[in-house]
Amino acid sequence: MNAKLDGELVTVDGTELFETGWYGKKQGGKTVLSLIEACLLIERSRLDIDKHDFKSFFNYCSAKERDFVTKYLVYRDLRERGLAVRMGFKDCDFRVYERGKQVLKWIVFVEGEDYPCKLDIFSRMNKLSKNIRAEALLAVVDNDTDVTFYKISELEKL
Repeated sequence: MNAKLDGELVTVDGTELFETGWYGKKQGGKTVLSLIEACLLIERSRLDIDKHDFKSFFNYCSAKERDFVTKYLVYRDLRERGLAVRMGFKDCDFRVYERGKQVLKWIVFVEGEDYPCKLDIFSRMNKLSKNIRAEALLAVVDNDTDVTFYKISELEKL
């Protein structure tokens, strides 16, 4: 499938990718993909962008988007597990829905293993998850590119 790159968005004619794989957003008769979604589709040989193979597109995305590599690794991991993943909103990086339903199950926050984290960040993650009635997951990508998921829940005072 051919696509057009426009800065930080990729546009595909038709809505097949959205309807069959829940990639991107429908806009008119087109599907608009984020760089992360497009990169995965290029890696899986489902998308072609002029003058870009996977390596060159990955490098382009890494230069355009902060923390692209860690977010891409988490996105790919979630998709490989067969989960319905959408790009995030507010402070979360991804939204994961129950299979076959449009019910939000998790919101996912992505960090690298060397990231220094303050406790108030966990509080914000938990608060957002409660407000939208979904569980919060922290996805940590280690230096070997392995992804580990941690469930974020209410902190209790001892």
